[in-house]
Amino acid sequence: QVQLVESGGGLVQAGGSLRLSCAASGRTFSRNTMGWFRQAPGKEREFVVAITWRGGVTNYAVSVKGRFTISRDNAKNTLYLQMNSLKPEDTAVYYCAAAPDIVTSRAVDYDYWGQGTQVTVSS
Repeated sequence: QVQLVESGGGLVQAGGSLRLSCAASGRTFSRNTMGWFRQAPGKEREFVVAITWRGGVTNYAVSVKGRFTISRDNAKNTLYLQMNSLKPEDTAVYYCAAAPDIVTSRAVDYDYWGQGTQVTVSS
């Protein structure tokens, strides 16, 4: 069992920044990959970025590369998503998720999910 709790969402103007956090607990050793997904109203869930706890291998979606940065604090079992140059199209509920041991962009490969945190970007 792995528990994931997101925080840090909120309202920000276009061009602004936010940092999301995901606190992981439980059997985190069994899930080496952590990812961020997002889902906007009326849209399908979209992959944002993923990273491995061990090694720090990353995989970014083209839509956020250069603007978003994923990082992790292994000692604190905490994942971060630094979001800069935010655009209105970034508005969505952002989810933290865990997968066994592959830096995958497929939602089906992730078997643990947080409840999400709302990010709203105004123009």
